[in-house]
Amino acid sequence: MKKLLYTFLLFIPLVLVAQSGQNCAEAISVSAGIYTVDSIDGEAPIPVCSTETTNPADNGEWYLYTAPAGDDVFVTITSDLEINSGGDTRVQVYGGDCNNLTCIVGDDDAGTIGNGFLSIASFQAVAGESYYIAWDNRWSSNGFDFEISEADAPPPGQLTFTAQGVSTSGSRLAVVDMNGDFLDDLVSVTATNININYQLEEGGFNTVDIATTPANYTPSWSLAAGDIDGNGFNDLLYGGGSGVTFMMANDDGTAFTEISGPEFVFSQRSNFVDLNNDGHLDAFVCHDVQPNVYYINDGNGNLTFYQGADPDGIPSGLGLVANGGNYGTVWIDYDNDRDMDLFIAKCRGGDTEAKINELHRNNGDGTYTNIAADPDVNLADPVQTWSSAWGDYDNDGDMDGYIGASSTADGPTKYMRNNGDGTFTDISGSVDLSETPLGIENAPADFDNDGHVDIFSNGRILLNGGDGLSFEVISQTVPQSGAIGDVNNDGFLDIFSNGLFINNGNNNNWIKIVTIGDQSNLNGIGARVEITSPGLGTQIRDVRSGEGFRYMSSLNTHFGLGQDDTIDTVTVYWPSGIITVVENPEINGTLIIHENEALSVDDITANDLSIYPNPADGVINLQTSIPLENAIYSVFTADGKRVLNARLNETNRIDVSNLATGNYFLRILQGNTTFVQQFLKK
Repeated sequence: MKKLLYTFLLFIPLVLVAQSGQNCAEAISVSAGIYTVDSIDGEAPIPVCSTETTNPADNGEWYLYTAPAGDDVFVTITSDLEINSGGDTRVQVYGGDCNNLTCIVGDDDAGTIGNGFLSIASFQAVAGESYYIAWDNRWSSNGFDFEISEADAPPPGQLTFTAQGVSTSGSRLAVVDMNGDFLDDLVSVTATNININYQLEEGGFNTVDIATTPANYTPSWSLAAGDIDGNGFNDLLYGGGSGVTFMMANDDGTAFTEISGPEFVFSQRSNFVDLNNDGHLDAFVCHDVQPNVYYINDGNGNLTFYQGADPDGIPSGLGLVANGGNYGTVWIDYDNDRDMDLFIAKCRGGDTEAKINELHRNNGDGTYTNIAADPDVNLADPVQTWSSAWGDYDNDGDMDGYIGASSTADGPTKYMRNNGDGTFTDISGSVDLSETPLGIENAPADFDNDGHVDIFSNGRILLNGGDGLSFEVISQTVPQSGAIGDVNNDGFLDIFSNGLFINNGNNNNWIKIVTIGDQSNLNGIGARVEITSPGLGTQIRDVRSGEGFRYMSSLNTHFGLGQDDTIDTVTVYWPSGIITVVENPEINGTLIIHENEALSVDDITANDLSIYPNPADGVINLQTSIPLENAIYSVFTADGKRVLNARLNETNRIDVSNLATGNYFLRILQGNTTFVQQFLKK
């Protein structure tokens, strides 16, 4: 008997050899429970599904999980266990078969235990379907434990995402309309290919691979999108480690022309924005080790390279620190004067100056001033930041800042409330940020459509409680990072992250707004969109190209409405200075607003505004029946181009000495009152 038992026991390892975990075909079968990875010495998993670090590993350890028959389940795979404290892991999860693996989800550093480098990956598993789990040794091959847990589908109304594979090639992802049908498409790129999953109106995608001339620089750090030449199809900017490449779409969007400059640029975050407000879309790129660079558009889609301060570019420059440290930029109208300002999140070791965050106020005359160090602004922090998320979190009509920290070495995450007068108050102590993760990716979005902006931060969604002070931290089924947009046109924001994470939605209402510029750039980038509804009051968004650190999210503007079933007004403040107002639009659909359908400045009543002297030489004085202090003024040429924009001071005087001789219109915005008057500059 003993001999038979011994023989049987010897037989067991012989059977398990067929499931050694050395590669996909030999994946070890697992179910819910805790498992030990003694070492990672098998075949490396490809493709890499985790978005924070996409570099391949040398080895992997493979497991095969099959969901129970019956109902779908939410599965969480985690190494974020006390026994692994201080460890560093990375995991990928695939669908399909070993000959055709499709990313479902991946994770690098979503864990919070120890140093925060452990992994958590969640997805919805289809009943009876099998999935491959691969741990790799990108960071560590030391032994560790991991746990697989299963949960029932959450009740309706709770914010959750369903992970699903999608056919893509390349990295540095975008969710943006690439064919002009106002539906968000999925974009991923390689050095010789642009892979686009075009969203279909009836649902699903049409996958197209567009071969390109080899790019001198791939988007190893960031990707941005915008229509540089105004032909109706978005172009792409690749921010690489040594330079910048532009991929210019042809006139039907079916091919791209590669343009790379010879200049060395250690690119970080890149953006498209109209820097000099001439109606043409320019490009801006953070430089890691030198002053920032930018590309001015001549109006025909031809871009001229500038670095730092240049009288023919931006006379003041935008980030002049000699050794850079510029990482995550976001263009926002923080002071509500209807032009775009710039916040630069910094990250450099050693040199303090290169680590101090900057806020550049747009002076309205083609120059910018860094005011972050002003005591009332209080944004000049020496924090390892990488990126920040800006939104009106308390719905009081101005942009607040969530300044995300990537390391505790230099300080914690800060939450800065906009006081409405161009200054900020640090309310970090009034907000529970204890569960907010460290990391490099932070972006704003209203994921549950309740009318309050949430924060997508490094594998967590900070769900706004409605007061801008309380946030519920959501992690189940949330990817670590990615591009944000509505990929199935259901009005709820999804995430593209080497696999799709479809927002399961709820019964809240919404509206999606597409801005089409005429005097402004065609995308309407830089426009302020404002809506009012009975229960939620006023909500605001800025149309931005390039948020967070790496990804390009939708250029369509999205608002949740909660249970409000009507919208009173939608107002668009275009970069040109034109204002469009739409009353009582339909909800739960897409509203397309064209700038050329708006009133021009000479269609507005002059009211009782008077200007003297007129003709003017150096300064004009204003007189009217209502107080004008802190009102927004804009000066337009006779053909509608805005040449000055700022806020009035208490003297009600405007310096026009730098204007050329000619006829101009002055517009004053004070609350809901608009004054327009003509004057002559001598």
